[in-house]
Formats: sequence, C-alpha cells, structure tokens
Amino acid sequence: MTPEWHILVVDDDAVFAETLSRALGRRGYLVTLAGSAGAVLDLISGDERFDAAVLDLRLAASSGLRLIPPLKAAYPEIRILLLTGYASIATAVEAIKLGAVHYLPKPAGIDEILVALGGLEGKPATDPPEEPMSVDRLEWEHIQKVLVENEGNLSATARALKMHRRTLQRKLAKHPVRE
Repeated sequence: MTPEWHILVVDDDAVFAETLSRALGRRGYLVTLAGSAGAVLDLISGDERFDAAVLDLRLAASSGLRLIPPLKAAYPEIRILLLTGYASIATAVEAIKLGAVHYLPKPAGIDEILVALGGLEGKPATDPPEEPMSVDRLEWEHIQKVLVENEGNLSATARALKMHRRTLQRKLAKHPVRE
C-alpha cells in the first residue's frame, strides 16, 4: 500500500472516524469518511475510486459486513479491514469469507491498521492465545456465530439458541467478555 492510496473510513462514531482520518492523512493517504451504509452506497455509485476501506462492524442501522460485497463488486482489488469493539470469531470468519483482508478489535493503533491493510512491513498479531477461552467468552462467541447465521435477526437468533429474546438482548448489550 502506498501513500497515494485513497482510503474509505466508515464508522458512525464521528470522533473515532475523524481521529483515524487525521492519522492516515498525516501519513500521506487520501481519506474519505462515511458515517453510514447509505453514504457508502452513494460513494460507490459515484466516480470515487478507493484502494482500501476500514469498516466498523456495528453501524447505526446496518453492519459493516453488509458493505463488503458491494465494495468488492465496485472495486475488485480493494483491501478491506473490519474494525470492531465487539470482536468475535464468527464475525471475523464471516468478514474474511466476504472478502475482507483482515479483522481487528478496537482499539487498534494506526500502525496496526496499516500493517493489516498491507501498508507497513510487519506481521499483524495473529498468534494463537496462550490460554483457552473462558466459558463466558465461549458463550459470547457462540451467540455471535448464531447471530451471523441468522443475518443479525434477533428473534431468529433467540429461537435458535432456545433463549428468550430479552435475555439475548441483555447479553448483546454487554461488551464482549475479555479473554
């Protein structure tokens, strides 16, 4: 990745998006911000060309996962990185299957982001963990997997998990269990 690249940053957290945009701009990259899935689809239909995209997993009314196929269709060579504060194995696998080149949990530093996109030499931290996951973390991962399988539909996910919908909502409202 060269500094002439045009990077699309998609995040509904304006402060985070602006901070990332400034950091990339200081490194010489051209950056376009989008705060929603609709804004991304409008950009795709325009004349803009993007070499890379940094997508947030959870957008206000959508998911960064849903943006990967239209971005790949519009720009087959685009390098997509999915960032999230709600990391799970299921969403990581789904992101890679859809065409993302990497998946990172927030907070991620600018160097880590550029390494993941292929812009800096180095190896992203992908070594297996020393300890097995806790039971709580395994539950979180399983819920995320079933949620992805049900395309984000909470009612269908609750039925598949044989769980009351409100119980599922409470579990999802919590931040992921730390490993």
